[in-house]
Amino acid sequence: MQIGVPKETRPGERRVAATPDTVKTYLGLGHTVVVEAGAGEASGIADPAYAAAGATIGDPWGADVIIKIKPPTAAEIEKPKPGALWVSLIQGEREPGLLEAMNAKKLSVLALERVPRVTRAQKMDVLSSMANLSGYRAVIEAAEHYQGLFGPAITAAGALPPARVLVIGAGVAGLAALAAARALGAEVRAFDTRAAAREQVESLGAKFLHLAMEEAGEGTGGYAKVMSSSFIAAEMALFREQAKDIDIVITTALVPGAKAPTLLPRDVVECFKPGSVIVDMAAEQGGNCELTVPGERIVHNGIVILGFTDLASRMATTASRFFSTNVANLIAELGKADTFKIPLDDDVVRPALLAHSGDLLPAPPPKAPPK
Repeated sequence: MQIGVPKETRPGERRVAATPDTVKTYLGLGHTVVVEAGAGEASGIADPAYAAAGATIGDPWGADVIIKIKPPTAAEIEKPKPGALWVSLIQGEREPGLLEAMNAKKLSVLALERVPRVTRAQKMDVLSSMANLSGYRAVIEAAEHYQGLFGPAITAAGALPPARVLVIGAGVAGLAALAAARALGAEVRAFDTRAAAREQVESLGAKFLHLAMEEAGEGTGGYAKVMSSSFIAAEMALFREQAKDIDIVITTALVPGAKAPTLLPRDVVECFKPGSVIVDMAAEQGGNCELTVPGERIVHNGIVILGFTDLASRMATTASRFFSTNVANLIAELGKADTFKIPLDDDVVRPALLAHSGDLLPAPPPKAPPK
């Protein structure tokens, strides 16, 4: 089997879906690899490094398997041969008609965001890998735009308290942000609707904020669920109160396949002090802050709001390494070159398989828990 690695064409995308190390992994499985010229340049990987690892530099679109980071553009859908396997993020809910167009080309489609968050699939979980890096990067971006120190300082000109950071959402990204802010010396608080997050937050040295309401926030796949209107009202009251004391807030709340919940409406934002910084990590799905402009930095009443949608891509070398390793682990599940197939009964592969042999596939029924 031949694996093709095209250059990413979406604006702002610097990552690449394969590195020289994963090229060697594919060769070890008996596959061949062709990498488009310049595919790794934005990640700091030159064509000779791919060639030294055993890849061919050339046209990747005739390969049996196409691996990418971002979903295909309309032009890219037309390039693979019919029957090829396409492996990338798909996120079809953001681009209606995308999956249907891929299926019309008779592409088999493995959507990396649909790989289930189960123990066996951790090594293939690009969402967790990228969220970890994005959470860290969110703090670095906040530090760049915050006009103060994160850690406390005592100088001849006076003493400075630590910056106060609020992380909303203590999933993978939130915990990474929390750890990074603590490492810089900030006083960190965190909020999550899931009670189980409290232990993780406190183990990292942050204060967990909670509401005196008996409503569980655990959803499916490791995400939080949509909460009741009364819970949301109490949540808004908490954020308004916290805003008076907070210098930096990082929001991470997402609901799969839906617009991100609005956690910081305009009136809450206007409770923050001028000079405060909001990093909205949910900007790509509409944002947790009502005033967020995806992809941009804006200032509202002296409050900086960062809606960057490329946080992981701003660490392209490391992000490419992690992402490509996750993809290589997934490809390895499909077998070596002489036994390569798409296992329709596999608990990891099947949920991520959206189209196959000209058919759109429904989501598989959830597995009954073991007795």
